[in-house]
Amino acid sequence: MPDAIDRIIRLRTVLDRTGLSRSTVYRKIAEGTFPSQVRISVHGAGWRESAINRWIADPVGYREDIADRVAQTQKAEESAR
Repeated sequence: MPDAIDRIIRLRTVLDRTGLSRSTVYRKIAEGTFPSQVRISVHGAGWRESAINRWIADPVGYREDIADRVAQTQKAEESAR
């Protein structure tokens, strides 16, 4: 059965699973070489577990699609309304 639900994981879990530091995660997000966060509340954000799994499978070759980033931003804006 494919992943029917894509869990949202928080920063501590991302750091534990990737072995990266907090500053490295945010630097890589800015470079487009790490999955972007998904806003889950006004003051909270997390990452899609599937995106983190893709990064873990191929950290050197991972590039976030611009289309993915635009779609995530639009979804966040719509849910904030």
